[in-house]
Amino acid sequence: MIKSELVQAIANRNPHLYQRDVETIVNAIFDEVTEALCDSNRVELRGFGAFSVKNRPPRSGRNPRTGEAVSVEEKWVPFFKAGKELRERLNRK
Repeated sequence: MIKSELVQAIANRNPHLYQRDVETIVNAIFDEVTEALCDSNRVELRGFGAFSVKNRPPRSGRNPRTGEAVSVEEKWVPFFKAGKELRERLNRK
């Protein structure tokens, strides 16, 4: 599912809302999550999961084409851990 499909699904479930308003709400949520992660804060959505950032230290890697050693710089990456309710719903049969 892409963002436009998410907006459409929410708009279909809530016919009293305009699609442009739903799109504004979805964008605002994503912006807030992004800002919190940029500030190194953890974002927890109960029942869904938690977003956080993890540090990947610098390391030496290899160019897969040439086999040449290259240095990979330190970076921060987003990390998602699924919540208990989400895991249970995924594993129901």
